[in-house]
Amino acid sequence: MIGGDALTYPETFYFIARKTAADLVRYTIPSIYEVFTHWGITKNYYHFNGQYNFFELYNKSRIYLIDAKYNPSDPMYERFGSMQMTRGWIEEGGEFTREAKTNLQASIGRWKNDVYKLAPKLLTTCNPSNNFLYTDYYKLWKENKLPPWRRFVKALPQDNKTLPDTYIEGLLRNLTQSQIERLVFGNWEYDDDPNWLVDYDAVCDMFSNEFVLPTGNRFISTDLAGKGRDSWVVGTWDGMVCRIPIAKGFSEGKEMEEKIAKLATGLKVPRSSIVSDADGLGFYLESYLKGIREFHGGQSAIDSKTYNNIKSECAFKLAELINKRQIHIICSPEVQEKIKQEMTVLKSKNTNSAEQKRELISKDTMKQLLGRSPDFLDMLIMRMIFEIKPKATGMKSAKIIIPTKR
Repeated sequence: MIGGDALTYPETFYFIARKTAADLVRYTIPSIYEVFTHWGITKNYYHFNGQYNFFELYNKSRIYLIDAKYNPSDPMYERFGSMQMTRGWIEEGGEFTREAKTNLQASIGRWKNDVYKLAPKLLTTCNPSNNFLYTDYYKLWKENKLPPWRRFVKALPQDNKTLPDTYIEGLLRNLTQSQIERLVFGNWEYDDDPNWLVDYDAVCDMFSNEFVLPTGNRFISTDLAGKGRDSWVVGTWDGMVCRIPIAKGFSEGKEMEEKIAKLATGLKVPRSSIVSDADGLGFYLESYLKGIREFHGGQSAIDSKTYNNIKSECAFKLAELINKRQIHIICSPEVQEKIKQEMTVLKSKNTNSAEQKRELISKDTMKQLLGRSPDFLDMLIMRMIFEIKPKATGMKSAKIIIPTKR
């Protein structure tokens, strides 16, 4: 679509976006050269501008190569908002966040579409994945609920008649069963990872479980952000109904202290019902908001015979409530997407061993899988401390013994 349109309509602009510049160099640029060669288009008809990363064709149309890597200083991908494009293509859409896709989509339809009467089209190609593509495209397509302006086209390797005969045979021989289901048979709902603690449909349902009602028992859980950390996240809870009033980058300790104190006062949340992570910033917060609970994830579990530490125990409790559809989260679509992504790293470290204690994968492993810190997940996990802690039994009255007369 991109190359054909660029050749057909003079002076139009297009983009091809991938998550990293390295992927553009390794995979996208060679593919463009391959297509041009197949079409018989020689270098007399185009040149590549390596300084600004675009192909310019003989008719002055351009194809820009966009690096869509996450940037902490631009978490909403607003850098794409000023682009003026005719149409675009997101390659490997399963690697993209909703924010990146939304802002890239906002750039199309803004360059000579009116001149040529071209509809603003965004092509997204992908393998089955658990991000916005599942909820916005595949699931709606499966339920026959896609809006009329959106299309989902299921394409399998078997549909590509130019592949060598041995290609699919090699996939079946070398891939895991989960990879075969996804990449060969196009199964969006197959995941055989025994370490994943939550069902993906249950994760999606968290944002529409309106039957989960407030109880009047209110809590605040917060994952703090300092320099070098991604986000400061605050969840306010009424029973198992969670709202997320704060999700932002680096904040000074004083600002966090004041805003949490204001939330607690406004919502009538007692200090003993506030939990914060206990790194250096958590210690700072506790020193000013006396009486809040510090969350030390590495501490011994309450059920120490079953769980390796308190964070693992809380994480398994969170997974249990998610799978039972007992949590309702009310937040923006952008935050929903981040939470869904972070739920993919809610995994056990040692599910295959019946003898070992249950343990969550490490924070470093989560960061490697996500490419960022799972701050929303941490906030949700910390809330579970109030569900697993021993219940206070209150003071027992002393038995009064009345001496007998002698």
